[in-house]
Amino acid sequence: MTTERYGQERRDADGQPPDARFRSGVAAGAFDLPLPGAGNTAERFAALARLGEADPVLARLAEGHADALAILAELDGPPAGDGRWGVWAAVPRSLTARRDGAIWLIDGDRPWCSGAGVCTRALVTAAAPDGIRLFAVDNPGTALEGTWPAVGMAASDSRTVRFTGVPAVPVGGPGDYTARPGFWHGGIGVAACWYGGAVGVARPLLAAARAQREKHRAATGGDRPEAAGVAPPDPHLLAHLGAVDARLAAAGALLRAAAATVDADPKADLRRLTGQVRATVEATATEVLDRVGRALGAGPLCRDGRHARRVADLTVYLRQSHAEADLAGLGEQVAAEEDPRW
Repeated sequence: MTTERYGQERRDADGQPPDARFRSGVAAGAFDLPLPGAGNTAERFAALARLGEADPVLARLAEGHADALAILAELDGPPAGDGRWGVWAAVPRSLTARRDGAIWLIDGDRPWCSGAGVCTRALVTAAAPDGIRLFAVDNPGTALEGTWPAVGMAASDSRTVRFTGVPAVPVGGPGDYTARPGFWHGGIGVAACWYGGAVGVARPLLAAARAQREKHRAATGGDRPEAAGVAPPDPHLLAHLGAVDARLAAAGALLRAAAATVDADPKADLRRLTGQVRATVEATATEVLDRVGRALGAGPLCRDGRHARRVADLTVYLRQSHAEADLAGLGEQVAAEEDPRW
């Protein structure tokens, strides 16, 4: 089953739905990004941002695949092969792992499985007798109908998947999935996708400001802004654009700085930095969504299907953040440090 059922009108400029673009991208190696901490993390984050700008749904699927490849490399997992990977690690105890002789079997229902109908392999967390473990599974379980009735991120097909005695290969040991340094690198990668999504939402605002500016210049000859009867560009629209530019510039700079930090010490504990990046990018994207809507009104949301989908998709994607819970965790880390080095 393709994700088309979960976004029937969804077609991009090339006429393909996101799941088809994901299939072709994986086949072409387009999502085999530089591994984090290997010296080119900035390009990894930039690639994820470009995907987010192009289509938040495609970015969500591609980020999961790229994250799986990084996890397998970091934890010496099985060969990635040519599968389309997902990382389905939400609600870790919703799955259980048991031994059957020499093999492991997975049982249970796992929610929030992005690409449920298109991923051919997945990394899943499960409660084993010795703790929470990560497992690689081929031919993942059955995606349950009716478990993703969403509007935003509809085409990501993030349904609940049922596992019934599915064979699994352990990846690392108990607790290794969250204890590894790359867990935080992956969290920053998601923020890069959010950042790109915000850039995509901001594009119509930039286009509107440029159109007003060119119309004014054409009407006044470019050098007579005081010409009677010719309205100058809307100052409120320009103010929103200026604020969006400032926020995106700050978030982009923080992502680039984070990439440099990852490469400088790939084994470092980056919990605090990850919290800072995710909180900053989330706030930036939220403000971009608000300002673009206020500046442009209902028109693009009602008449531009691609923009409307992008806004809905990014709104849902941002909720992968845990909001105040994440901020409280960040605050606890700051309070525990002698010098927060602000």
